[in-house]
Amino acid sequence: MVGFIDLHTHGIGRYDTKTTKPDHILKMAELHGNDGIAGILPTIYSGPIDTMRDNMEAVRKAMETQQSAVSSQNTNPPLPPFSKGGHGGILGVHLEGPFLNPIRCGALDKDSFIKPTISSLKKLIDGYEDIIKIITIAPELPGALKVIEKCVEHRIRVNMGHSDATYKQGVDGKKAGATGITHIFNAMKPFHHREPGLAGFGLLDEDIYIEIIADGVHLHPKTLELIFSIKRLDRIILISDSVKGAKKGGCPIYNKKGILLGSGITIAESVKILRKIGIPEAEIMEAGIDSPMRYIGLNQKNREKGSL
Repeated sequence: MVGFIDLHTHGIGRYDTKTTKPDHILKMAELHGNDGIAGILPTIYSGPIDTMRDNMEAVRKAMETQQSAVSSQNTNPPLPPFSKGGHGGILGVHLEGPFLNPIRCGALDKDSFIKPTISSLKKLIDGYEDIIKIITIAPELPGALKVIEKCVEHRIRVNMGHSDATYKQGVDGKKAGATGITHIFNAMKPFHHREPGLAGFGLLDEDIYIEIIADGVHLHPKTLELIFSIKRLDRIILISDSVKGAKKGGCPIYNKKGILLGSGITIAESVKILRKIGIPEAEIMEAGIDSPMRYIGLNQKNREKGSL
């Protein structure tokens, strides 16, 4: 079976993206790959811009190592491995921050959040535009819409998340160029019958992609049923949001204060949960393979050839 694509993973096992060591990113890819994940988008935690750039550099070097290995196999054109040799292909990076709302920080370091400005964006992405596939931004912040527009100019997908946005502010974010929502219902204004917020916007909008964490804790099984019954099926993206400590058969991971840090399982195990609650197999495959590939522009033909 074709492997899954995880567009939002911070870590797994003893490794995460808070590193300057490419080997740690390669180990992340290997551990995901061992569980049937064909490709990953290592997700950089919000932090000081220099730190985020150091973390991105580790990912870039890990990608170059994979690229060199595949190039030596005379792949034409050279592409990251599609779950070959127990490794998932490293597809780029997802930046979760730093232009986020401290009111909805979740487990992220709210002290690292900064005002969205074009100058700060340039400092963040300069030289890494080719590997940044997604950036999560809170659209309601002053200056955020202009930053979203600039990201789109660089062909970077913008997700809305860690946000206190109203439904209308979600619409405004879409108009500026945002195309997705990061881990819907988590770290955002709760759905209310008088103000649906970003969650309501994500469920109802025909175009917007939404990330879902199907570990049975981030989203109740009945909430997962609700999403699959309401949302346009080719706009649902299954993610792990896994963090350091995640392992096969693991549980969601909390910090010492009881704050939910992230998932403790891979997408492959999430698939088992979705099957158990009765989500049709075709819909699971769409969310775990086709939608994430489509979202970051992966080529279907490459998938069929066994490479990304």
